[in-house]
Amino acid sequence: MPPQDTGASTPAKGPRKRVAPRQERSIQTYEHLLDVAGHLLAEVGVEQISTNLICARANMTPPALYRYFDNKYAVLAALGKRLLDRQNVVLYAWLDTYAPKGLRAMGEATEELLLKTHEVTRSQPGAIWTLRALRAVPQLAQVRIDSHREAADRMVQAYAPLLPDMAADVLWRRVRISIELGYSADEMLFEEGRLEVSDIIKDTAAVLKHALLP
Repeated sequence: MPPQDTGASTPAKGPRKRVAPRQERSIQTYEHLLDVAGHLLAEVGVEQISTNLICARANMTPPALYRYFDNKYAVLAALGKRLLDRQNVVLYAWLDTYAPKGLRAMGEATEELLLKTHEVTRSQPGAIWTLRALRAVPQLAQVRIDSHREAADRMVQAYAPLLPDMAADVLWRRVRISIELGYSADEMLFEEGRLEVSDIIKDTAAVLKHALLP
């Protein structure tokens, strides 16, 4: 059995990949562990969360958790990947719907994309703290970067036929910057109580509409 994780800082080491559960009961256990971890992350933060705390809250034994995760960073990495994957599902569905209609339709539907992404984020346990962890913890940074690069590649596929005169490297760069702006705005929706959600989404959409113009 792997050593117990006390929650103290450990040397940066990427989480070892494990095979995703396939049996229904295993999937339910895996998802339950991530939900518990999300709630705990919001309560105690990255430094204090540990596999022992997660097991206690989930009413499970450490060996059961270690079937799926090596340590707390592996749990947090999976939590972050789940959130980003669900956000990207919204993005890809939006691209499939609006890219065939052209740049103008995509621009006009940007608020819709931002709102649906925010709804996904809001529905996930501890989502804002997960996003913060993905930016702040070296062991988790690559999860965010890989997801955003994947999203950028998919967006370029959709935008390239609509912007034939834009160089491929310029298009990818602008798309990548747009993704960072969009996700930063999503985090801001949870943090800035002095502004209305609708106003942040409206103004962010106005900026993003122009980001991919020739």
